[in-house]
Amino acid sequence: MVNVTVWNENRHEQKNPVVRDIYPEGIHGAIASFLKEDQVEVKTATLDDPEHGLTDDILNTTDVLIWWGHLAHDEVDDAIVDKVKERVLDGMGLIILHSGHFSKIFKTLMGTTCDLKWREADDKERLWIVEPSHPIVDGIGEYIELEKEEMYGEHFDIPAPDQLIMMSWFEGGEVFRSGCTYQRGNGKIFYFRPGHETYPTYHNDEIQRVIKNAVNWAKPADRSRPVYGNAKPLETIKEKTDS
Repeated sequence: MVNVTVWNENRHEQKNPVVRDIYPEGIHGAIASFLKEDQVEVKTATLDDPEHGLTDDILNTTDVLIWWGHLAHDEVDDAIVDKVKERVLDGMGLIILHSGHFSKIFKTLMGTTCDLKWREADDKERLWIVEPSHPIVDGIGEYIELEKEEMYGEHFDIPAPDQLIMMSWFEGGEVFRSGCTYQRGNGKIFYFRPGHETYPTYHNDEIQRVIKNAVNWAKPADRSRPVYGNAKPLETIKEKTDS
């Protein structure tokens, strides 16, 4: 069974009644709820929990970490970011949702500003599947259409993805790389754009399917990790003599 931790800063839910009405159990609660349908083991954690809910015990038993943040990126402790990074390098999967593109952990792992254009104007979004054979979009048609979403537009200041899975088109004419995969160390990373807090995006069946698929894709490989450092020879090294 895959062990998933859903992390959410959980600030919009406390400040904005619109968000609270859409996600009465918080964004983390909504995501955890549909993930449980796939019989994964799910825990939730929030910014205001001790150690942001990401204690050593939690991180060490998490196969895939899902991250949603927006208002309070700067409040995430650098020491926790370092621990999450080490776990990713060691093999933990990481799924970054929507405005998590500006999180400390994503920017650290990407090594760029991760900046972009944005607009809140109830744009229709059409997410075109540009890598239809990828397991993250298993069960998804040619595109996902969302009636209303926040616009993110290029240029998106990220490294070229290992694989580009989805490309968004917005009603205002912009496009955006909305489904990007990376590998860092032994860990797999998936950035998935949709999910503005004032829209019911995480109640959409196709969005839920993508996240479920991404969890299965990002889970650690069932094999030993590479060993680094000084190594003994596998074969006998013959002593070299001067000719």
